Amino acid sequence: MNLFMLMSEGATTADAAGGLTVSSILSLIIPFVLVILIFYFLIIRPEKKRNKEMQEMLNNIQVADEVITTGGIIGRVLSVKEDTVLIETGSDRTKIRVMKTAIAKNNTAHESVEETAEAKPAKNKNGKTEIK
Repeated sequence: MNLFMLMSEGATTADAAGGLTVSSILSLIIPFVLVILIFYFLIIRPEKKRNKEMQEMLNNIQVADEVITTGGIIGRVLSVKEDTVLIETGSDRTKIRVMKTAIAKNNTAHESVEETAEAKPAKNKNGKTEIK
């Protein structure tokens, strides 16, 4: 018997010839789907989040920011172009032009409007201010 005949007849167990049933097919598919879901939530989704944060950091680089390149060079941004950044490094003020993608970290923290609203001191019930 083939699979279509077993499913149309409503068979719930394998026949004597060793055919597949709906329950045996599901028992093969469910673990496969679970593995795909685990890969998505443990590997793919966090990597997309990191890439999005990195792209946002690269887009928000401004003049006078202190940055660290992937090669370990620490410098201050002098100019920002579409895909390159001019940084000044060292006591002799050496200027280096690097690709934006070569910047690993921006050490200058830019506060957004949301962060400044959260950082305002709040008064407790005694009337004293406390910073959260």
